Amino acid sequence: MAEGEADKLAPDMAGLTGDHRGPAVPATAPAPVDPLRSLLLQTPATLTGNFIGMALVAGIFWPLAPRGTLLAWLSMGVVLWLLRLAHYLRFLRHRHAPAASLQAMRPSWMWLVLGQGGMWALAVWLFWQQGSPYHKLALLLIAYTYCLGSVQLLATQWRVFLAFISVVLLPTLLRIITDGSESWRFQLALIMALLFAITVLMGRTYGTALGHALRLKRRTEELAEQLRAEATISEAARRRAEAANRAKTQFFAAASHDLRQPLHAMGLFAEALRERSRDPEVSSLVNSINESVDALEGLFGELLDITRIDTGGVEVNPAPTRLRELFSRLRLHFEPTAFEKGLMLSFHGEQHVAMSDPVLLERVLRNLVSNAIRYTDDGGVLVSCRLRRAPAGGGPDMLLLQVWDSGIGISEGSLPRIFDEFYQAQSNRPLQAHHRKGLGLGLAIVKRLSDLMEAPIDVRSRMGHGTVFSLRVPAGRAPRQVDQLPSHRPSALGLTLQGRLMVVVEDEAAVRDGLVVLLQAWGATVVAFESVGDVERVLAGNWAAPDTPRPDLLLVDYRLPQGRTGLEALALLRQRWPAPALPAIIVTGSTMGGHEAEAEEHQFHLLVKPVLPNKLRAMIAFKLGVRPAATPPDAAA
Repeated sequence: MAEGEADKLAPDMAGLTGDHRGPAVPATAPAPVDPLRSLLLQTPATLTGNFIGMALVAGIFWPLAPRGTLLAWLSMGVVLWLLRLAHYLRFLRHRHAPAASLQAMRPSWMWLVLGQGGMWALAVWLFWQQGSPYHKLALLLIAYTYCLGSVQLLATQWRVFLAFISVVLLPTLLRIITDGSESWRFQLALIMALLFAITVLMGRTYGTALGHALRLKRRTEELAEQLRAEATISEAARRRAEAANRAKTQFFAAASHDLRQPLHAMGLFAEALRERSRDPEVSSLVNSINESVDALEGLFGELLDITRIDTGGVEVNPAPTRLRELFSRLRLHFEPTAFEKGLMLSFHGEQHVAMSDPVLLERVLRNLVSNAIRYTDDGGVLVSCRLRRAPAGGGPDMLLLQVWDSGIGISEGSLPRIFDEFYQAQSNRPLQAHHRKGLGLGLAIVKRLSDLMEAPIDVRSRMGHGTVFSLRVPAGRAPRQVDQLPSHRPSALGLTLQGRLMVVVEDEAAVRDGLVVLLQAWGATVVAFESVGDVERVLAGNWAAPDTPRPDLLLVDYRLPQGRTGLEALALLRQRWPAPALPAIIVTGSTMGGHEAEAEEHQFHLLVKPVLPNKLRAMIAFKLGVRPAATPPDAAA
C-alpha cells in the first residue's frame, strides 16, 4: 500500500512531480521538511494496512483457491512486506541524514510501492474465478480500497500515484473483460473504468488543493520567521520600557514618601505657630500653608494612582468580597472626617457579597466617598448596595453600589466631562477653598478602575440638592458571613486636651518636634520617642512602676529605624496597659501598601502623611470621644 503524510510534505513538490514549479524559497526562510523523509515515516502504517489486506484475502479464499497458488501469492506478499520493513529499518538508521543523502533511497521505495500494487493486481488475476460473484466483488473492493488510500497519501507524488493506480486497476479491467463466463463483464469493466477516471480526478483535485495549502503553509512559516526575528527586537524594547516604567513608578513612590515627611512637619509647625500667635494675619497665612500642603498630598496620591494604571501595574483579581467588611473599612477611615464636618455617614446593604476585585472596588468607593464628603456641607453621605435580579437566562445577578450626598451638586453641562482627566466641574456659586483642591484626577481614576473591573459607572446630579454615583458589579457568594464590626460613636463633649497624656513615636526629628509643639499648644502633655528601642528602655525603667500614668492616646509612625514598625511599639505600650486597649493613631508616609487590614486587627486608625493639623485634630477628637472646637471655614480639612 502506498503511503505518505500530505500535511507534512514540502510545498516544492513540483521538483518531484514534474507538474509545475512553485515559487522560489527565500534564502532566509526555514528549510522545508524533506518529502521523502515524510513518506518513509509512514511506512509502519502502510505495512499494517497491507498485512490486514493479505489476511483478508487469505481468509476469504483459503477454502476456495488452490493451496499452492494462494501460498505462492502470500509468499510474494510476505517477501515484499519484509523488504518494506528492511527498507524502513535502514531509513531509521539514517533518519537524521541530510535530504540529499536520503534521495538514494527513493528509487527502491518507489519500486517497492509499485511492487505491492502489482501484488494486488495479481490477486485479482489469480482468484477471480474462485467462488461466487460475491467473492469477486470482495476482491474488487479490497483492490480498489488501496487505490482510494493512495489518493490522500500519494496525490502530491503525481507520477507515482498514476503508476500505482494503473498497476492495480488496468490489469483488473483486463481480467474483467477477458472473463467470458460472465455476460455482464463489459458493464462491470465500464464501471471500473469510470472508477479509475474518478480516482485520477480525485487525486488531481486533492493534489492541487494540497499544493496550494502547502504553499500557504510555507508562506506562513516565512512570515512567522520574520515575526520571530522582529519579536526578538521588540521583546527587548518591551523589557526596557517595562523596566523604565517600573523604575518611574518606584521612583515616584519613593519621592512621594520622602516629600511627605517635610510637608507633614511643615503643617505641624505652621499650626503650632497659629496656636502661639493670635494675630489674624498669621492665622490666615497658616490656613494658606495648610491648604497648600493638603493640595500637594492629594496630588501625590492621584499622580501615583495614574502612574500605576498607565504602566500596567494594576491587575484585576475578582474574588468574593463581603461588603460588610469593605463598609467597615470605609467607616473606619471616613467617620472622623464626617464627624468633624457634622455630617452623617451611613451605610446600607452591607449583607451583600460582590464578585469583584476587593482592592480596586474599595479604591473606587474611597474616591467617591471622599469627594462626597468634600463637597457636602450639610446633611450627610449614604453608601448603599441593592441587589438587581437578572431576568431568566439573562446573565448573573448584579449589585448596584451607590454613593449619595446632599452636597452642592454638578451642573448639567459638566456631567458629560466629569470623568475626564484634569477636569473640574464648574458650579453656579463660588466654591470654598476646600472644594477647589486637586487637579481633577480623582474621578478619572475612578473611571479607569471601573473600566478595568468591567463595572459600568454613571452619575446623576441636581444643583443644590446633591449627587449620586452608581456602580454595577456582579453579585457573588461567600462561604460564610461574619459579624458586623461595631461602629464608633463618640460622645459630644467639649474639646480639651488639658491633662491628657500623649505618647509620640516618630523617627523624623522635624516631624517629632512639630507634633510635640502642636500637641503641647493644644494643652496636652507629650512624651516622645525616636524608636522602638527607646520605648523598650523606658518601659523597663521609668515606666515600670505601677503608678505610672496611663497614656490617653498613642501617635505612632509606621516605619521606624532598624526595620521595625509602629505596630511593635503599639504592642509594647498596650502590653503595659492591657485593658482597655490604648487608643492609637498610626501615621505613614507610604501609599504603596494598604494597612487597612492591620488597622482592623490591631484596632488603630491610619493617617497618611502629610496630615493637616485640622485632620489630625479631628482624628484625635474622634479617638478621645470629644468634639473639636469650630475652625475657620478656610481651614477645613
